[in-house]
Amino acid sequence: MSAVPGMPLHAVAHVVRPMTEADLPRIHCIELASYDHPWSLGNFADSLEAGYSMWVREAEGEVTGYYVLMVAAGEAHLLNLTVAPTWRRRGLGRDLLAHCMARACDHHADSLFLEVRTSNAGAIALYHASGFADLAVRRGYYPAGEGREDALIMRRDLPC
Repeated sequence: MSAVPGMPLHAVAHVVRPMTEADLPRIHCIELASYDHPWSLGNFADSLEAGYSMWVREAEGEVTGYYVLMVAAGEAHLLNLTVAPTWRRRGLGRDLLAHCMARACDHHADSLFLEVRTSNAGAIALYHASGFADLAVRRGYYPAGEGREDALIMRRDLPC
């Protein structure tokens, strides 16, 4: 039976597990439904092959979210964190972000960086609420419908 998005989260069994190649088609469907300029299937496959820390959140076998984390030289970089559209606004992004920070600590990272579209107010609010600070703006970083969009670079020191 598929999880019902309207059900309270505590009524649905959730698990966070490492992403596998078999997950990529489902991940890519969520990505396509979430963004005007999504990652390609190849971006996810390349990240898996490169050994990035990639995790999937499932509810009764349904993928509800995922993230991609790159760690090197004591720093972690959150490359992608996405919650399926029907599962948003229920705390899953916050939970995935907490899981991501714990994995960054497992890799002995001192800080976690990310870029977010300046138009993505919901994500920016989540990151601020999770202790991230604005670091800089990267002009024209993201493709947009007409031209390019700026990225806000954010950073959080990790308590590892």
